[in-house]
Amino acid sequence: MRTVLIQTDTAVAAELKPGESATFGRGADGISVDIVVSDRAVSRLAGRITAIEDYWQISNLSTDRTYVVENPEGGGEFVKVPPLRMGMPVPFEFSRVILPAEHGTTGFLVFAPEHVYGKAATTAGSGATTMGVFPLDKTAKYFLILVALCEARLRDPSSTFVPTVPQLIERLGGTDLTRSGVNFHIDYLARTKLKVKQADGGGKADWQRAALINLALRFDLVTDADLRLLP
Repeated sequence: MRTVLIQTDTAVAAELKPGESATFGRGADGISVDIVVSDRAVSRLAGRITAIEDYWQISNLSTDRTYVVENPEGGGEFVKVPPLRMGMPVPFEFSRVILPAEHGTTGFLVFAPEHVYGKAATTAGSGATTMGVFPLDKTAKYFLILVALCEARLRDPSSTFVPTVPQLIERLGGTDLTRSGVNFHIDYLARTKLKVKQADGGGKADWQRAALINLALRFDLVTDADLRLLP
């Protein structure tokens, strides 16, 4: 039987089989919760987690607090759970539920069962061949620069850090990269490989680097496994 595990800072707080639920909040006399989040800024009965086969749902029982569920293993993916939103499906196998707290944020972890995937279709159809997209060579220097661009967000999904060219050169110390070389690779990635476009109305000078990071992480073109390429 598949189970959803909920873990606090100290231990596993609940194991849920499909169809089972667990409430969370700080609790109070007459209000018992399954997962205690001891913070004065957290509602006594803040929300509910429900296991549904290989995923789970979250319900926000607060009338004025938005919660965030993020994927610590991904590229910055997260979903917002607005006040009184009931039964929102969460697509991540490993999640961190983040609640506003008295001093910043607090929360807990949720582990869903391994997701189910189908097999690739093998029947060839007629007509034009499907075009490839994002043709990246992981042995190329431009890919190493792309990994270095994405590193901060891979290590901390909440990071908004966009490395400058000098910072990229410093991070990739030991390579033969120059300022003009890094700029060339970034421009090549932006124009030819990933074809990112500047937002209407212009923007900051780092728009190319920021756009590359967002696109690469959104479509898993760079993942945690690629960090091993960095010195």
